[in-house]
Amino acid sequence: MATQDKLDQTYMRMAQELSSLSHAQRGCVGALIVKDTQIISEGYNGTPVGFDNACEFYDHVHQMYTKPEVLHAESNAITKLARSTNSSSGSTLYVTLAPCFECSKLIIQAGIARVCYLHEYRMRKGLDLLDKAKIAYDQINL
Repeated sequence: MATQDKLDQTYMRMAQELSSLSHAQRGCVGALIVKDTQIISEGYNGTPVGFDNACEFYDHVHQMYTKPEVLHAESNAITKLARSTNSSSGSTLYVTLAPCFECSKLIIQAGIARVCYLHEYRMRKGLDLLDKAKIAYDQINL
């Protein structure tokens, strides 16, 4: 049987591969939700179904911004799961970028028990919220 470290690294590499499906220019993020060694959902950052795949726009002075309708990878994976018959209660989320504050709220509400991330996010508020909710998290090194 595989050790937890080996499983964590394998699932994180899979999340990293998922990130390559994103059309974002500013940063591609992938997420995977795993329960009892079964992958129950996946996602990457991008626009909602039926929208143009472009995630950014330029203003009149050519400054790049992310479109407000872009979904984060975690949000995408959690909402896909909501449309299935699976439950995320007690699952682990693997994501290539530590969750933001908004995604951490969704993680808590979804009953996800553990978060594994590859890279730090520019703000720590999401991890601080997970601390407050007593949800375990680990940075995975590949």
